[in-house]
Amino acid sequence: MSRPTHALSGPYAPPAAARRLIAVSADGARIHVEIHGSEGAPAVVLVHGWTCSTAFWAAQLRALGADHRVIAYDQRGHGRSAAPADTDGYSTRALADDLEAVLAATLAPGEKALLVGHSMGGMTIMAAGGREAVREHAAAVLLCSTGSSSLVAESLVVPLRAGRVRTRITRSVLGARAPLGPVTPLTRRVLKYGTMAPGAAPDKVDACARIVHACPTIVRHGWSQVLGTLELDVEVGALRVPTAVLVGLVDRLTPVVHARRIAAALSECVGLTELAGVGHMTPIEAPEAVTARIRELVGTYVQVKEGA
Repeated sequence: MSRPTHALSGPYAPPAAARRLIAVSADGARIHVEIHGSEGAPAVVLVHGWTCSTAFWAAQLRALGADHRVIAYDQRGHGRSAAPADTDGYSTRALADDLEAVLAATLAPGEKALLVGHSMGGMTIMAAGGREAVREHAAAVLLCSTGSSSLVAESLVVPLRAGRVRTRITRSVLGARAPLGPVTPLTRRVLKYGTMAPGAAPDKVDACARIVHACPTIVRHGWSQVLGTLELDVEVGALRVPTAVLVGLVDRLTPVVHARRIAAALSECVGLTELAGVGHMTPIEAPEAVTARIRELVGTYVQVKEGA
C-alpha cells in the first residue's frame, strides 16, 4: 500500500478541486493543474516549491476558494506532473515555460491574476517575469521564502561558519541521491530542523513531511542541481509588476538575506514582510499571514471585469 502523499484530514488536507486540466508546456511536458473556487472571481495562481505539490497550498486553497478563483499546479516531476525525460527538462527556462503554459490554459487573453510563488515557485516567477506572455497575465506578484542566487553558499542548514567547507557540505546534503524513506519521528525531526522553525506545530511538520517525502528521489536530485547553480539576479530586475516579498526570520534554506536582496533589486517592490519565529515553509507555518497578504494584494491590484 502506498504512503499518503499529504494530510488526509484537518486544515492541511487539500480540498477537492472544482476542475482539473492538463497544460502542455513548450517541450511537450504535461502539467497537472487544479482550479478551486468560482469562475469570475479574482484569480490567484499558486506555484509551489522544490519537493512539494499542490497539496502544499491546502490552507490557502481552503481559505481563498470561497471568494477567489485559485489556480494551482504541480511543477514538472512533482505531484501528478511527469518527471522530465532528460536533463534538458531540468532548468529555470523549463519552469518558466510551464508557468506560461498554465497561464495560457487557465486565463482568458489579457486576464490578470496575482502570481504567488514559494521557494522554487518564486524562482519560477522570477525566471518568467520578463516574458510578454507572463506580463500579460501578472497583475502583481508575491514571492515567499525564495532566493535568486547563491542558494548553497548562503544556506544555514549546515551549522558551520560561512565558507568553502560549509558550501561543499551543504551542496552534498541538498543534492543527496539517497531516498528519504518513510515518514517517521526521526525523519520529521530532520525535516523540521532543515526547513521549519523550532516552534513549528507537529501537525504542520507532519503535513510538510508527507508532501516532501512523496517527491521522487530522481526529481529531488535533478532540481537540486538547478538550484545549486541558480542565477536569476538579472531576471529580478526584469520583473516589472508590483511585487511583494515575504520571508520567515528563521528560514535556513533561503535566509532573510535573500528576501532583502530581492526587495532591493525589484523595480516595483510593494513591501517586504518578515515573519518572526517562522522558517522556510511559510504557507504552512504561517498560513494566516500568507493568506492575508494574498488578499491584500488581490484587493489592491487584481481587477475583475464586469460580466467576466
